Amino acid sequence: MLGLNYQSKRGYIGLDYYGRTISIKILPMGIHMGQIQSILSLPDTAQKVKELKNKYDGKIVLLGVDDMDMFKGISLKFMAFGLLLDENPSYRGRVVLVQIMNAPRSQGRDIQEVQNEINKVANEINRKYGSHEYQPIVCVNGPVSFQDKVAYYVISECVVVNAVRDGMNLVPYKYTVSRQGTPDLDKALGLENSATPRKSVIIVSEFIGCSPSLSGAIRVNPWDVNSVAEAMFLGITMADSEKELRHEKHYKYITSHDVAYWARSFDQDLERACAEHYMKRCWGIGFGLNSRVVALGPNFRKLSVEHIVSAYNSTNSRLILLDYDGTMMPQDRVDKSPSPEVISVLNSLCNDPKNIVFIVSGRGKDSLGKWFSQCEKLGLSAEHGGLKTPCGKLAEATDGSSIEQKESALVWHHQKADPDFGSCQAKELLDHLESVLANDPVVVKNGQQIVEVKPQGVSKGVVVKNLVETMRYKGKPADFVLCIGDDRSDEEMFEAIASSIAHRSLPETAEVFACTVGQKPSMAKYYLDDTVEVIRMLQGLSAASAQQQPKQPQNLVSFEGSV
Repeated sequence: MLGLNYQSKRGYIGLDYYGRTISIKILPMGIHMGQIQSILSLPDTAQKVKELKNKYDGKIVLLGVDDMDMFKGISLKFMAFGLLLDENPSYRGRVVLVQIMNAPRSQGRDIQEVQNEINKVANEINRKYGSHEYQPIVCVNGPVSFQDKVAYYVISECVVVNAVRDGMNLVPYKYTVSRQGTPDLDKALGLENSATPRKSVIIVSEFIGCSPSLSGAIRVNPWDVNSVAEAMFLGITMADSEKELRHEKHYKYITSHDVAYWARSFDQDLERACAEHYMKRCWGIGFGLNSRVVALGPNFRKLSVEHIVSAYNSTNSRLILLDYDGTMMPQDRVDKSPSPEVISVLNSLCNDPKNIVFIVSGRGKDSLGKWFSQCEKLGLSAEHGGLKTPCGKLAEATDGSSIEQKESALVWHHQKADPDFGSCQAKELLDHLESVLANDPVVVKNGQQIVEVKPQGVSKGVVVKNLVETMRYKGKPADFVLCIGDDRSDEEMFEAIASSIAHRSLPETAEVFACTVGQKPSMAKYYLDDTVEVIRMLQGLSAASAQQQPKQPQNLVSFEGSV
């Protein structure tokens, strides 16, 4: 919905959001093992188990424990049980569904309607299949103590959690631990050997939180009454060896992932998620629903013209990399061709024999070649390759959007569309193209008011790496690097520069200035407020070149297309 990029990292999802990494992790809550084991060890519990064992002697008990709530699917569970008895007459008189109903947490007409529906379905099934000696559905109305619930867990062959929507729901966990039993409970159940393998069956709705963590449970869609009835049949007829294997798997997981484990894990994850936040400065921007908190690194600062000119004057092999749109040309300008001022400053920089100057842009090479034809020594890097994908329908459906078919890529622009609708359509297009082109050697990217499809292995970062390596190979490694850009694609250049420093592709003494346009989270260490300041800074470098003694020009390497 937000169109955010994410990365999967060692068990959690990391979202980069305005300079902060938001961690999202699935961490199911566990149960308090000590609490439930203390209840299992009480003499009263064994006595209650013995009484229930005698009451339901010779019968297979299915158990439900739910709040009186419209989302718990109790009436759907009863319908499925009725279908089970209807299709399997041999189970009539042998199988009982005990439903413990906790007291409702609120009162109102909706609760009363749910209760009336539950009673209606239960009474109908009991009249149809019951007798004086046999009641198919036994409703135990709350409040019911935890000790009494544990006793029911112990005697039940299967637990059915059939909610149509729920949170975590720890009933299956408590049921599994209770079925593990104790020596006193074994005596109450009439088990002569305490080493007898334990068994349990869990039928769980796919719409509740604990479902993914119970790999041995029978998962059901509670709305599909037939599948729930089939699950009940499977739970009753399943071989004991299978029940034992499923129980063992669940018990190991539940005991090792109890509430203490959850608390420790949450604390560790919270500490890891916040570790970098303490080193950043946070700023509040925007108003109302557009309010955001932006986190900036402690070393992120405005680029001083005096500082960069000083470094510029003390170096002899310079690499200057400039994005175009949004960096040297304002985004809101209709005429995108460079002004005489831009042409002049670029020619001045290119005429300095110590400089290699490149425009690194996402635009097609025809546009760049035409616009900068007056800059003979300027290097141009535009994408290379071609791809044709039918996106015309989305452009027609989004007023103000357009498609640019480059030699190197296909780009859908939505700068002139409604901001909210354009962003929504961009997200939809991004998802669709990623799905359709999943097996093709292309990359789909969401940039600044664009969605772009281009060949794999072609990016601004690759351009930077190749230029740095080329200069080093020619024996003139860059001792000064200036890289300026304004959007997400330019972050690839900043990342490539950082990688070049880490891998020592640049000299240790190199003066490096990675600069973004606008005060926003970035891999760059410097920022300038707008295109006006960018041109002013380049003019400062141009003036410094003009003051230096002219030298014999060196051979410059000119690249077209992807470098």
